[in-house]
Amino acid sequence: MVGRLILVLGDQLSDDLSALREGSKDTDTVVMAEVRAETDYVAHHPRKIAFLFAAMRKHADHLRREGWTVRYTTLDDPENTHSIPGELLRAAHATGATEAIGTEPGEFRLISALEDGPLPVHLFPDDRFLCDHTTFEAWAGGRKELRMEWFYRDMRRRTGLMMDADGRPAGDKWNYDHDNRKPAPDDVSDADGPLKFEPDETTQAVLDLVRTTFGNRYGSLDGFWFATDRPGALKALDHFVARSLPKFGDFQDAMVTGAPFLYHAILSVYLNAGLLGWREVCEAAERAWKDGNVPINAAEGFIRQIIGWREYIRGVYFLEGPDYPQRNELGHSRDLPDFYWTAETDMHCVAECVTATMEEAYAHHIQRLMVTGNFGLLAGLDPQQVSEWYLIVYADAYEWVESPNVIGMSQFADGGVVGSKPYVSGGNYINRMSDYCKHCSYSVTKKTGDGACPFNLLYWHFLDRHRDRFQSNPRMAQMYRTWDRMDEDRRRTVIADGDRILARLDAGERV
Repeated sequence: MVGRLILVLGDQLSDDLSALREGSKDTDTVVMAEVRAETDYVAHHPRKIAFLFAAMRKHADHLRREGWTVRYTTLDDPENTHSIPGELLRAAHATGATEAIGTEPGEFRLISALEDGPLPVHLFPDDRFLCDHTTFEAWAGGRKELRMEWFYRDMRRRTGLMMDADGRPAGDKWNYDHDNRKPAPDDVSDADGPLKFEPDETTQAVLDLVRTTFGNRYGSLDGFWFATDRPGALKALDHFVARSLPKFGDFQDAMVTGAPFLYHAILSVYLNAGLLGWREVCEAAERAWKDGNVPINAAEGFIRQIIGWREYIRGVYFLEGPDYPQRNELGHSRDLPDFYWTAETDMHCVAECVTATMEEAYAHHIQRLMVTGNFGLLAGLDPQQVSEWYLIVYADAYEWVESPNVIGMSQFADGGVVGSKPYVSGGNYINRMSDYCKHCSYSVTKKTGDGACPFNLLYWHFLDRHRDRFQSNPRMAQMYRTWDRMDEDRRRTVIADGDRILARLDAGERV
């Protein structure tokens, strides 16, 4: 009897994969492949490629030890067709299989490629997530606004995480975000960051391959430290819970020069590739809180990011459909400045975040949202260019999670599906949450003229040019009242200074 092919993608490195549950070790063949169609649809950071290839190779070996027949194609295989449908067809010719099964990919691009491919592929739901498409559609149905907080509360009730026996949230509060906005402490010597791993033989071989093949791309492979298998990912989880989670809540929004990790988990790389599951990650945080080792605001804030924000964002992506990444409700069209690739800017906050991104393929959520994302929105950058940059540069980026975060939350290009207002701020927010402004060529306290912080100028410039859209938004009314109270000459000066910043961007001059 000729069996089927079972496709396992690079972000599906889980034993509990729906396609594997539907398959048979006795007759079916697992197909995994390193292909240029996946490395090149955007020019992914080489650190992300290296992580995925090393993790894929180790997962293939793990599946073989578990009794599966695995057909694995390396990037440098001379017979490689360099597409997932092509490798499925080649495997079909080699095995005699006439059909394949898989777990639904997390990108419409790849779903379409499989549906239109030369071999029939039946896709099963990706039930590694808490909320399936039908459940999210039912939750969203009839709502005027899709707000994460209400979704999150439903997920808490559904899972029982941090819930009392009477159905009330632990501590009698759903959300401790108010307690999670402290600026960085003066001493962050205990913020030793994620657990780091020395590359083993498998990982080193992949690093050599990636350096040779993709060495001219944005981003560095130097000092590669990611775990590349499930045992390592579990150790990274334990390290975070023991060492960083106790302070994560207080300082999750803080930013410090030269300290890219602080108390953050950096577990999204492993979660989004399938090496960790949402439940075990959340239960580890809950257990640490119950044992008295972690304060409630830290445990709740972390769990909210997983079963709240992560699940909500995925729900929005599949609910809104394949055209979602192309939305541009504000009509922004300015090209992405070169400093997103080079970090050559006098804005210290941007330079710091871009440098860390180049070196680590990582930046935490506030760096992404309120520095690089905030500047992109204030400056009117093309949201598709901004979105592609995020997809390229971060090791945890896949379209299902990246696109709603950027097109929706960061750039407001979806017109308010994800957020009720644009996430914009002047330099004061960055100054409050970081030490960046202390090291900057610009003055955060200067509102106009030479040396004034570009964030300050472009903040008011953004509000002024989009007034018709936002002045009736109740969450933005106070901002417009403040703008209207300014002297008319000052308003004209702010707009003129903002125009000059934008003209320098357009001319490719240093900002």
